[in-house]
Amino acid sequence: RFIACPRLAHTVQGCLQSGASPGSQSVLFECEPGPGVLTRTLLNAGVRVVALESNPAFLPNLRSLENSLDGQLKVVHGDFCRLDPLVTGAVKPPAVCSEKLFETLGIAAVPWRADPPVKIFGILPQSKERLLLWRHLFAVYERSSIYRYGRAELNIFISERQYKVLTGKPGDARAYQAITVLCQLGCEIQLLHMEPWSSFFTNLKNGGLAIPRSVWLPNDHLCLVRLTPQQNLFTGGLNPTNAPIFVFMVKQCLVRPTSRLIDKLNSWSLDNSSQLLRELEIPENAQTRNVYPEDYKRLFEALQSSNIFTEAWWHEEVFENTRNIN
Repeated sequence: RFIACPRLAHTVQGCLQSGASPGSQSVLFECEPGPGVLTRTLLNAGVRVVALESNPAFLPNLRSLENSLDGQLKVVHGDFCRLDPLVTGAVKPPAVCSEKLFETLGIAAVPWRADPPVKIFGILPQSKERLLLWRHLFAVYERSSIYRYGRAELNIFISERQYKVLTGKPGDARAYQAITVLCQLGCEIQLLHMEPWSSFFTNLKNGGLAIPRSVWLPNDHLCLVRLTPQQNLFTGGLNPTNAPIFVFMVKQCLVRPTSRLIDKLNSWSLDNSSQLLRELEIPENAQTRNVYPEDYKRLFEALQSSNIFTEAWWHEEVFENTRNIN
């Protein structure tokens, strides 16, 4: 999907520049600009743009625009959906290596609590939407890929259904999931704009919009959502080294959302489950879907002092989970 409507392009440009610090010169990565309607709107607003385009058919027009400017636009043959693939040897386009890309552009790493060093805009393909969200969320917790350089700001159009999941409330049987907990803990979530699916151009051969069907959650729009990693994410006992264990723990707890948290803890051979939940002020009969994101983090930090996470099966399962996400 692309933005081909000038009205929508101006709306998105305003959203992307909203909330920026005075004098901010952050570079904006535009993923799959296609015909370049939004690209030109951003350039006219004075934004420094790096266009990542995977379709060779759009590259000549974009490179012609690049050559007409004095360094404000950089065009790269690349696919943001194939960022930092797990391969040996050189990465071949359209796959992209973030380290090489950032080095070429002169983008240096900044402290985690500093302002975002880069902004990214894209429309997630529906067939890969959930997988890509998981992959980037995991990279936030690991401080890997683009997040090695700081709290990169992600501005993405996602389905309304997926937005409802990311912002789900504890107890919501349809929306509250493991990705909900991890996203709300790891990122500030801002809804910038909602737009009907019909506003977007598609180059699919059948010309259809391929709107995903949704039975339980509304899905009439694409939602422009800003995900900014939390400044205080790595406080207490959570850090990039043990974050994969935390991610796996949350996923395990919410495999069966109606199960009781104490039963999950007992299945891990924890001797003092009842006492631990009392100390954390979590009801002993609480179902895992009723536990708040902050309480999952507090539970993880409390379990750090036990020997649960030293068990061999934990490390084997965490490794497998990490490989599947990536």
